[in-house]
Amino acid sequence: MSRPLRIQYPDAWYHVMNRGRGGESVFLEKQDYSMFVELLKEVVDMYKLRVAAYCLLPNHYHLLIQTPGGDLARCMKYLNGIYTQRFNRAHHCDGQLFRGRYKSILVDADNYLLELVRYIHRNPLEAGLVKELNHYAWSSHKGYLSNAKKWNWLHKSFILSLFARDRREGISTYKRFLLMESPEEINRIFSQSKFPSMLGSEDFINRVKERFFRKRRHDEIPESRRLAPGPEKIKKAICKAYGIKKSSLLSSRRGVLNEPRNVAIFLMRRLRGEKLEEIGRQFGIAKYSSVSSAIEKMKREISVDRRLKARVKSIEKILDNSQQQI
Repeated sequence: MSRPLRIQYPDAWYHVMNRGRGGESVFLEKQDYSMFVELLKEVVDMYKLRVAAYCLLPNHYHLLIQTPGGDLARCMKYLNGIYTQRFNRAHHCDGQLFRGRYKSILVDADNYLLELVRYIHRNPLEAGLVKELNHYAWSSHKGYLSNAKKWNWLHKSFILSLFARDRREGISTYKRFLLMESPEEINRIFSQSKFPSMLGSEDFINRVKERFFRKRRHDEIPESRRLAPGPEKIKKAICKAYGIKKSSLLSSRRGVLNEPRNVAIFLMRRLRGEKLEEIGRQFGIAKYSSVSSAIEKMKREISVDRRLKARVKSIEKILDNSQQQI
């Protein structure tokens, strides 16, 4: 039986879960839970993984994560493998801890992030482990309510900003949101033994399929394939969309907004997974941290500016269509 296809690309969002082999517990005592959380922080540091939500239950875990490097498999191999080693060492046992490879669902961030945060954080309540969510220690729910620096590693500010621009208002809205049960659609998905590979709108699923799947001969299992446009093709498409010359993309003046340039930098990372240093070289930016800041700023602007979001999607569609004609 073939393994489920893993779709990986920079900045993709996933719901990930794994269970103990044979339904056995993977967390036996407090130290095990703490060990897993500390290991999760290691993965955040090593691979720049963004953890928006997590919940650890006795025999399984849930994660809502974003992979800036498009490297889900590498992150999860480290997380599951190293935790198994440390668990076995701590409990003087050996062998497989989890029932197999993790299950992952590629998530349409525009439509399902908040629903998944709620589903993950409500797990202890739905499982009857606590009567109040604030009493459960092994999820990121408390981190959303806290200003303590120990939670700075959690990618919560972005999620809270989806509720409201003001942080206090965002937390207040988040708390009210969590009081409501998850919709039937979400509960149905996670009650099944076989998860879908994607969770999103019809448009999102179609775009992913168009970009990543090609049929093998004789209707064999689809294979994942990156159809990344080249740097020059990205620049050319942006220049055409904005009606500017290529030289304008290289122009940078302090205090002067150059939207086409910022879109180009953003798409070089989003579509190609280009290294920050390489993007900096192409656009004359000395510090890769400045490139990273520019990309994060664009993400925020796209999330609140419908005009900009529509323009970026239009450019992506043009590039996708051009790649399919190759």
